[in-house]
Amino acid sequence: MAIIEVTVIPVGTQTTSLSGYVANMQSLLEQAGVPIQYQMTPMSTIIEGELSDLLDIVRKLHESPFDQGADRVCTTIKIDDRRDRPSSMEQKMKSVADRLQSAR
Repeated sequence: MAIIEVTVIPVGTQTTSLSGYVANMQSLLEQAGVPIQYQMTPMSTIIEGELSDLLDIVRKLHESPFDQGADRVCTTIKIDDRRDRPSSMEQKMKSVADRLQSAR
């Protein structure tokens, strides 16, 4: 299972607001058609699933602003593809929380 953090930034739009683009991308994630988990954050979206599925989804997310009239799109992708043992967004957060708790 892989975890991808993706930030898609439309450039050359008529507005500085990105919420319409973000909402459209969240709809695409809801309709992904493959088993994924995702979490929107203020600056990016984190997606968990099979790497090949996630890369296909990232391509769709990157194309989405063009479909909404953007002239240019800049996309940043971070991939955590751990293969030595299972990993998940939830597990990573729990690991940090456990360490914080034991340090107190």
